Amino acid sequence: MSVDKSALLAPRLGEGEHEIPGVGTVRIRGLSRAEVLELRQIGEVAAWDRRLCSLALVEPRLTEDEVGAWQASAGPREIEDLTGAVLRLSGMADGADKSGVQGV
Repeated sequence: MSVDKSALLAPRLGEGEHEIPGVGTVRIRGLSRAEVLELRQIGEVAAWDRRLCSLALVEPRLTEDEVGAWQASAGPREIEDLTGAVLRLSGMADGADKSGVQGV
């Protein structure tokens, strides 16, 4: 049976909620393959965090500059825990099948 082109091109990114202690709950989504490849080109951790969060936050939506302002006010683990949740939703957390994607 052949694949329907519209089914192949339709987004299939998982979504979920992530609790930020003392702040509230945000809605996040997993990353697409194209977004993962884009992130692999970013060498600096702070810039990588800003881009990942701006892509993955569904509610509230934040720009990279707004994520930068959040970095300046966040505790040391706040954003790291969020990026971990995004990677889990994307099937890329430690122990997940990474389908050959390295370095993320």
